[in-house]
Amino acid sequence: MKPLNRRRFLSSTAVAGLAAIPGVRTGVADARSPEESDSGQGRPLDASGSADDPLGVRASFPVTEELAYLNTASVGPLPVAVRDALHAYADEKMHRRNTAVGREAIASARSRFGRLFGADEDELAFLYATSGAENIIVSAMDWRAGDNVVVDELHFVTTFVLYRKLERRHGIELRIIPSREGVVTVDDFAAHTDRRTRLISVAWVSNRNGFRYDLPALADLAHAHDAYLYADAIQAWGTFPTNLHEEKVDFACGNGYKWLHGDFGCAPFYVRREHLEWMTADRYGHRQVAETLPGHRFRLKTSAEKLEYANPAYGPVAAMDAALGFLEGVGMDRIAAHTQALAGELREGVAALGMEMFTPPRNPSAIVSFYHGLDPERLGPALQDEGVAATFQEEGSLLRAAVGMFNNRSDVDRLLGVLAGLV
Repeated sequence: MKPLNRRRFLSSTAVAGLAAIPGVRTGVADARSPEESDSGQGRPLDASGSADDPLGVRASFPVTEELAYLNTASVGPLPVAVRDALHAYADEKMHRRNTAVGREAIASARSRFGRLFGADEDELAFLYATSGAENIIVSAMDWRAGDNVVVDELHFVTTFVLYRKLERRHGIELRIIPSREGVVTVDDFAAHTDRRTRLISVAWVSNRNGFRYDLPALADLAHAHDAYLYADAIQAWGTFPTNLHEEKVDFACGNGYKWLHGDFGCAPFYVRREHLEWMTADRYGHRQVAETLPGHRFRLKTSAEKLEYANPAYGPVAAMDAALGFLEGVGMDRIAAHTQALAGELREGVAALGMEMFTPPRNPSAIVSFYHGLDPERLGPALQDEGVAATFQEEGSLLRAAVGMFNNRSDVDRLLGVLAGLV
């Protein structure tokens, strides 16, 4: 079979029937109006943008000048505004003109995050890493031999490391639910949950295939068994609008360096207010002090800030504050509509090439994973040559693409063109 390069692929109308699906352009403009489109299937257009830049943000992401960057699920590129905030923080620290700049940034970031994601400020702590949250939760709980934790195989590796350790230390049982066609349902969790279940833990959006969980239903299941629900939100926050109170989740955490477009080192941790009284820190330090008492005694904070034992990483906090402001300006509903529609088109294009999908259909997230069936030693360099960035998983057999707010159909076409040229 003669290889198809990207240009030939995009102009062809006979490659695996791709011209018939909405996920691939063939040089004919999409004539549908914005009113005829929707967030699940239609073309993501907005009056302030264009077909090539639907959200009007590509100029804020210089990475788009060099790459079809479909890898935000790994590391999100910094927008110019966040780079400038980091520069300004470093400049202030260098000149020491405003010694309160760090404290101002953390107060502003806490307020912005609560407003953007439906949490009260006293329910938010800023940790250094997502994994810190689940470690704090586990440390605060009173475990007894025979208790169980329910997770599924689509979770991130940290969770398995943590609960395997808990199995050895406390004699708990880790119950791991297999996925079926990239999906784990609430009924699957219910079949593994009983009166000894203490915690259900999920990756709100799976890092492996983008599967998005129904948190309210899982929370109802957990609470019916007097258990808690924890959500690793690192692949969720920044991709769709949400209200943490309405999600009913007990705890959620995610770092800033992916879809929030901040930096490493600032991980907002949400603790539902009703748990603040019993939630204890797993380490202690000066930032937990609310009041200094005589005799080297102290009254400690009672809000979620009591989990912040030391100085935060103020640079990443400044980045987080600017990143959250940037997201507010774009609008979470617009981001979700654009990225989910484009991810759906990418999924259809990959499926039309005959590749095995790991991401289920009609999945409301921005991640698309598939078993490409190609030689990774050929595919990797081909992607690099075309300036396409994505992530290989499972020893190279699985390719994960992530559609960010700055991506457009041309980026998707470049990936599909590389794949078609190797089929």
